[in-house]
Amino acid sequence: MISLELNFNLFTSDLSHYFKNQVKVGLFGSGVGLSVVLGFSAAYACYYLISVAKKPILISGGQKFHEFLRDKCPVVSETYYPTFWCWESRVQTLLRPFVTAKPWVKYRNELIRAPDGGQISLDWFDNDDSASHPDQSTRPTVLLLPGLTGTSRESYILHMVQQSRDLGYRCVVFNNRGVSGEKLLTPRTYCAANTEDLEVVIGHVQRTIDKAPLMAAGVSMGGMMLANYLGRKGSDVRLKGVVVFSAGWDVFECTASLEKPLDRFLFNSYLTSCLQASVDRHRTILEKKYDIDHVMKAKTIREFDERFTSIMFGYPSNDDYYRDASPIHKIKSVQVPMLCLNAADDVFSPNHAIPVEAVKQNPNVALLITCHGGHIGFLEGLWPRQSTYMDRVFRQFTRAVFEDGSSLDDLY
Repeated sequence: MISLELNFNLFTSDLSHYFKNQVKVGLFGSGVGLSVVLGFSAAYACYYLISVAKKPILISGGQKFHEFLRDKCPVVSETYYPTFWCWESRVQTLLRPFVTAKPWVKYRNELIRAPDGGQISLDWFDNDDSASHPDQSTRPTVLLLPGLTGTSRESYILHMVQQSRDLGYRCVVFNNRGVSGEKLLTPRTYCAANTEDLEVVIGHVQRTIDKAPLMAAGVSMGGMMLANYLGRKGSDVRLKGVVVFSAGWDVFECTASLEKPLDRFLFNSYLTSCLQASVDRHRTILEKKYDIDHVMKAKTIREFDERFTSIMFGYPSNDDYYRDASPIHKIKSVQVPMLCLNAADDVFSPNHAIPVEAVKQNPNVALLITCHGGHIGFLEGLWPRQSTYMDRVFRQFTRAVFEDGSSLDDLY
């Protein structure tokens, strides 16, 4: 018994001595601890370089557009290195609004009237200090379309304005009805399928600066609306080029993806509440035609669209609305050079619904697919505050279209 007690006391004494020394030395002072950290770091670096950092896939229906992008936009051929500590899709999507800087931009607001009596808010960044394009009448102009509930103050929009400013270009942001503080004058908002307001805005901008070249960039739902517009108008479009980011190509697949438990919790419920908040702000005029109390009980985007959006725009059913809102059905009719950036891990626009085969049939369309990037994420660098991969794609393609776009006049 005494022998057992002595052995136990010796053991506890040695163990206590070991831990005291470890606390004094610290993890990185311990050979074992340092080896573990270095081993883990090496394994993670290998995994990152092999499985995470990859070159994007560039798909185009025509060799001419493909070669133009390779030559004028080197970013399409470069390896995309997502931020190593947040490369996962959902993390990229959630963090972007918080970690990216919001450049200061002073807009000039303009309210224009729509044929139905409603009003549309445009935010202009005139860039009158442009050294490369001092003549405002011919200054290249980019029309920007934000996402579902976005405005001209979204970080991704501000970054595109900043990139355009650096290049000497002008920007105008198309804010969807009722989202940027203006009143609704008619009981109508917006949706991805209806492009009437976009057509009004493009016509107004072209009349205002009729000598200036014009292109457009759309993000998420803004990109869907832009692609639907191009598909409907065909050759009757005066845009020199279009770039689309994180568009949902098949709305049925997009909503199904967002209804999976985790994505419903992280994204669907929040976006639904944002849509409801926008409706509630304009309750006084909207409740004259719609059951707003019923709309406010929606738990998902699909329920919101069934109770509000599809009814507002006169669709027989929500399925009819979703079919009409899906740009995948209109890609074949696009006749303006259009570059589309999607991430394969975007839960808003799942990889299997990206229209690879449809793009291969149209020489005017190119699709750039990264392995990672999430939804409007595309974070890169150790601390991704200033610029993203998406920003670099925007900058290079915009400059290529305005400076060398004559080579894209006939892509067939």
